[in-house]
Amino acid sequence: MFNFYDNRNILYVILAILVISSLATMTQDYLLGVLLTLPGVIIAITFHEFAHAYAAYRLGDDTPRMQGRLNLNPLSHIDPTGIILLIFAHIGWGKPVQINPNNFDRKYSASAGEAIVSIAGPVMNFLIAIVFTIIYFILMKFATAFLFTTAGSVILTIVISTIVVNIGLGVFNLIPLPPLDGSKIFRNFMSYNVKMWLDKYQQVFYIIFLVLWITGLLGVIVSPVINVIQAGLFKVIGLLFGM
Repeated sequence: MFNFYDNRNILYVILAILVISSLATMTQDYLLGVLLTLPGVIIAITFHEFAHAYAAYRLGDDTPRMQGRLNLNPLSHIDPTGIILLIFAHIGWGKPVQINPNNFDRKYSASAGEAIVSIAGPVMNFLIAIVFTIIYFILMKFATAFLFTTAGSVILTIVISTIVVNIGLGVFNLIPLPPLDGSKIFRNFMSYNVKMWLDKYQQVFYIIFLVLWITGLLGVIVSPVINVIQAGLFKVIGLLFGM
């Protein structure tokens, strides 16, 4: 998952303004929506970061294990500031998984290993989205009466939000801009000169990312992709359940 720990002061000022703006206009319905979205956010971040840690470990790097990241305990992966901002400013982060590419199995280059570790996070999010879509259709087909109760309605809302959050996090992190996972994935397929050029202008791409996000253009780009994936997922799994 991406790491916003660099240049954090500038970022925190921007995000603080957005959080204050969100709190100032918060309604009771919005607060309820936040509470129902929170489980999905915790699940998404926890599994995303665990996937990074597990992939690195399987490639031969023991660093994540030594730092206590090879588990599904949310406290090992959640950054308090990151999750608050994810909820209120719609962008956030978990605790970055630290790896040492020099420890990777020799059959993998450092670049290839980093690409595998990076893609593991988004792939995990898509898998979680599939699992919860299956749960959604199980509820819709076999627990229809329960869904008309208050508890059933709450559970169904949490299930749907978990699907949406995981698809969104998976797609978002595949964008090939630093500091997102996508930049590390595609970096493996670039020539040495291109990599050096990207490293030289990394801060520029970082600024481009922030501009796209703050102006809302990032959402305009990503939202259609998220909607298509979600619709396709519901259609395929719905057919499997005869719905």
